[in-house]
Amino acid sequence: MRLAPTLRGIACVPLLMLFVLAPAAWGAEPPSLAQARALHNGGDYDGAIAAATVARVDPVWADTAALVSARAQLERYRLHREPDDLIAARASLTSVHQTALSPRDQVDLLVGIGQALYLGETFEAAAALFGAALDRASVLSPVDRLRLLDWWASALDRQALALDVDRRPELLNRIGERMTEAIGEDPGNTVANYWLAAVARGTGDAEGAWHAAVAGWVRAILHPEDAPALRADLDRLVTEGLIPEREREDVEAAAALRAQWESLKEQWR
Repeated sequence: MRLAPTLRGIACVPLLMLFVLAPAAWGAEPPSLAQARALHNGGDYDGAIAAATVARVDPVWADTAALVSARAQLERYRLHREPDDLIAARASLTSVHQTALSPRDQVDLLVGIGQALYLGETFEAAAALFGAALDRASVLSPVDRLRLLDWWASALDRQALALDVDRRPELLNRIGERMTEAIGEDPGNTVANYWLAAVARGTGDAEGAWHAAVAGWVRAILHPEDAPALRADLDRLVTEGLIPEREREDVEAAAALRAQWESLKEQWR
């Protein structure tokens, strides 16, 4: 069903960057905790875990430090697939008291639990946690909101793949509804532009997928910094999915479709 990797980097970069709170917002964090966040954001997950372990000694910051440690353990698991990292991340997450966290870290907790469920291949439950985090996404940066939206859609997509074919549209349509709302808010939303085409294809609407892919390719100009990733995914969906599927039914029609796609790409570089 899904041809392209996630646009917002599920395989490559952290789901969310860990936010360093300003003193006026929640209270001055100890240096070890601030260092743990910075190391996590810089991709040094071993260092982040070590610094968070130091910060956990302070009872005031123990819950926040456990969350930072859990997020680093999840990232390390995602990179190396060592089961002990996922086990440790779950243990860290279950030790966190939500009420001890800042509002921004409460969102990170939802994301962390969702990511642990996703990496443990409990996809629909992961989507529920990501959805709850999206409902509070006003505290996130625009980039983090896009990443979270893509994780949410990816979780439902993975769950749909495990279902019988006749049960898949229900989950995929949920993705489509949310992406339609996102496009209404921002026509250039790169995640939504990809998923609208992918969902249409996944539900058997080849014509709808084609039109969504065309629209997504053109709308990519609205966010030029993200256009290459979106267009690469859409190109893969069309050339490795829609056109070969059409070719099995009508070779000439598929050739015409390929020519139209190449013409579109030339006109809207």
